[in-house]
Amino acid sequence: MLPLLATLAIAASLLLLEKMLNLFDFVAAEGGPVSVVWRMLANLVPEYLSLGIPIGLLLGILLAFRRLATSSELDIFRAVGMSYFRLLRVPFMFAIALAAVNFAIVGFIQPSSRYLYEELRFELRSGAFGAKVRVGEFNNVGKNLTVRIEESRNNGNALSGLFVFAQSNSGQTIAVTAEQGQFLRTDDPDTILLRLEKGTLVHDAPNYKSPRVLSFTSHDIPIPLPKIESFRTRGGKDREYLITELIQIGLDAQKPALDRNQAWANFHFRLVEVAMMLLLPFLALALAIPPKRSTSALGVFLSIVMVVTYHKINEYAEGVGGMGIVDPFIALWVPFLLFAALILWMYHIIAHVPGGQPIGALEVFATKSGKWVKRLFRFGRKSRLATIGMPAPSAET
Repeated sequence: MLPLLATLAIAASLLLLEKMLNLFDFVAAEGGPVSVVWRMLANLVPEYLSLGIPIGLLLGILLAFRRLATSSELDIFRAVGMSYFRLLRVPFMFAIALAAVNFAIVGFIQPSSRYLYEELRFELRSGAFGAKVRVGEFNNVGKNLTVRIEESRNNGNALSGLFVFAQSNSGQTIAVTAEQGQFLRTDDPDTILLRLEKGTLVHDAPNYKSPRVLSFTSHDIPIPLPKIESFRTRGGKDREYLITELIQIGLDAQKPALDRNQAWANFHFRLVEVAMMLLLPFLALALAIPPKRSTSALGVFLSIVMVVTYHKINEYAEGVGGMGIVDPFIALWVPFLLFAALILWMYHIIAHVPGGQPIGALEVFATKSGKWVKRLFRFGRKSRLATIGMPAPSAET
């Protein structure tokens, strides 16, 4: 349980930290509040858990059996007649329970959280969170209105170095520069007030012989806010459909063939991701037991590579099935059957072949490579000592 929870927490944290940096940059660029970042990360947790739970389950079982194997306790269990399948009884209880949890996540929780995440991105871009005008850039605010601010202080309440340019449909233009200013609320929720102080206003029109110039101490400019469009309904992307809705789309003959293929591809993708978890106890056992008189951790590394690779293959197969190149059922379940056959073969070798080691060839290669690297470093050290005139250390030293 401890390695399982620790691996799950570490995997989810690393994935969230990687995404957090991008979200901070995105929110800062759009001028939104920092609190939106935490809301967006919370909506990403189910998506990362759908991959973190299988990895946590795999490493939890693998490290438990590895500890038994390296301490020779596994040999004692085998000597008293306990088979590997009997030892996997409790790990299978964990696998079935976590597979049910993962099915609930990918089938019902993740589609809703993904939609909420996309909605937050839309609201940031549309300015629904009261996004500030970007400092140091020309910003189009409303219709035919441009604003530029040199510096912003006190959370946007103290502005300096302002330039405003507005043009009406009749051709009249107003250009204003001001030393200071601030945005103020009005009774109209669709309008804000830009109060400028210590500036100059230039008013021009087609019927003016020359522009009119006015110096002012304080001048207010009403700015109409653009209307915010409503976000689309859930289901704009395949991952936003509940698993029951995917079945309905796939069975609807009135839907285009492309939509049905995409729905079935995503449906089978979710099923094979959950079904794969029931094979992880066999895979963990096969990779957990190192060769005798060895503490190699190659199986730990290889287990993560296999799970992540299988996940990427499923994503590619989903894309191929969604385009209709291959039937979605075949595209997703054939890789699953091949992966299952490989795992069951590895389990058979470790459980029923005396002295069997499913990754024995890789273990030998890793051992020889390690010895070769050690010799290379030892030779390099001797060469450096010879260069500076020091004798190489003897075997006794």
